Amino acid sequence: MNRQYKAREDMDIKNEVNALYDEMLTIRRDLHRHPELGLHEVRTSRIIEDRLTALGLEVRRCTETGVIGVLRGGKPGKTLLLRCDIDALPVQEESGVEYASENLGVMHACGHDAHTAIHLTTAKIMASHRDEIPGTIVFLFQTNEEDAGAELMIEAGAMKDPVPDNVAGFHIWTPLPTGTIGIVNGPIMASSWYFYITIHGRGGHGGAPHKAINPIDTGAHILEAIKTFHTLENDATKPCVISVCQFHCGEKEIIVSDTATMAGSIRCLNEDDATVRKRFKELVEKVCDTYGCTCEVEFKCGNSLLSNDREMADLVRAAAEKVIGKENIIEDGVATMLGDDFAEFSRRKPGVYYFIGTRNEEVGSVYEHHNAHFRIDEKTMPVAVELQIGLIREYFGF
Repeated sequence: MNRQYKAREDMDIKNEVNALYDEMLTIRRDLHRHPELGLHEVRTSRIIEDRLTALGLEVRRCTETGVIGVLRGGKPGKTLLLRCDIDALPVQEESGVEYASENLGVMHACGHDAHTAIHLTTAKIMASHRDEIPGTIVFLFQTNEEDAGAELMIEAGAMKDPVPDNVAGFHIWTPLPTGTIGIVNGPIMASSWYFYITIHGRGGHGGAPHKAINPIDTGAHILEAIKTFHTLENDATKPCVISVCQFHCGEKEIIVSDTATMAGSIRCLNEDDATVRKRFKELVEKVCDTYGCTCEVEFKCGNSLLSNDREMADLVRAAAEKVIGKENIIEDGVATMLGDDFAEFSRRKPGVYYFIGTRNEEVGSVYEHHNAHFRIDEKTMPVAVELQIGLIREYFGF
């Protein structure tokens, strides 16, 4: 790879990015005002489609609201797919920003509005340099990341015409300070499987519990079995988190219900998730049997394990050294039990995923993702564009 591109005078990336900052800010704030939930990003996808078309990219829909723009360079070469997510969350915004959501109960509480603006700005700059690109760039704007939309787009042909050689994605990240990035080789985000348990007991009167089988009691023992699994069975060197986030039962204080339902997620930062799910199902069934209940246990894949290819991660590091300096590349404490379905792209082609710090107390960018008070440091966005372009240039060597 050509690592001397920084000295070239024909691509002053920093100035090109800065010249588009106000436009990028306007896009981001407009999207923030009009957030749309996954699979319903109608307005958002139309804006993306129109802007990519105006840049002269080959644009197509992939699913109803997923959008792909293909930028073919002036020279033959490899194909790199860059992905961003575009959906919002069912959260009532309480951030206090002047451009807060106008859609009741819907908010960009994870930064996908900024991702979209960053991606569009990257596409605009690279389109102006298309003749210099020795290969093809696929800009993919993914629908419904919060609920496994990647697989839907892949099934609809997102990784065909053209077929990428490699893939890359990023996420702005409030746990890391503005001006830094987080990256590791190997696992960076956990697999996520959602579980749904229905416990069948026997209803009755609260005054005669011995004549009923209360599914609440059984559910409580399931909770204890999960804790025991963590402390006694799971290998502590293989991170795994099982969280029960829903437990519903009963409608009146004097009636023992027939059924109870529980739901949550199993997350593994390793390849053993199938083994954990098998043992989880076995524990639930045996506990129910012990206490006279029956049950059904169902699983749904949120995302696979997200693991970085070493060579692709090195390209991000090389780009980051030029943009923010080696001292601002963070690798310790970066991997997380949260998940991202970018994993569905990177398990098919070698890929890389990295975090771009956006924590800044001065602008209130301190809240966790998915929080109603969530904010970003908007000065992160030009840095993110520079990093994406830096990665592109490292990858293609121009």
